[in-house]
Amino acid sequence: MNKSELSPPAQAKAMHVFCLCAQWCGTCREYQPIFDQLASQSPEVKFVWVDIESHDELLGDLDIDNFPTLLIADAQGQARFAGTVLPHAETLQRMCQAALAGDFPLINDPVWQNVMPELMRLE
Repeated sequence: MNKSELSPPAQAKAMHVFCLCAQWCGTCREYQPIFDQLASQSPEVKFVWVDIESHDELLGDLDIDNFPTLLIADAQGQARFAGTVLPHAETLQRMCQAALAGDFPLINDPVWQNVMPELMRLE
């Protein structure tokens, strides 16, 4: 998904994976097909590609300096993982499996938790 649009909350998913990237980032452009492929293979998970420059108003005080940065949230929209990852399909797949198994604790950083309500509305 190149263009994310705000919409009302849709059908509940087991978890949400946001890839925070930038259109100018070559690594992000190479990673997007991998991200989209895993999204098509995992209907229980909501995958959202977020261009940080197009959606900077949703990110509040969050500063993304490294790409790709993943943000994984549980079904209730609580951030469970946030960080830069290697852009490999196997890494993303393992992280999704671990998150679905409940292996990631809540992130205690309020900056990450505060962006969740707006990000959860992205399609």
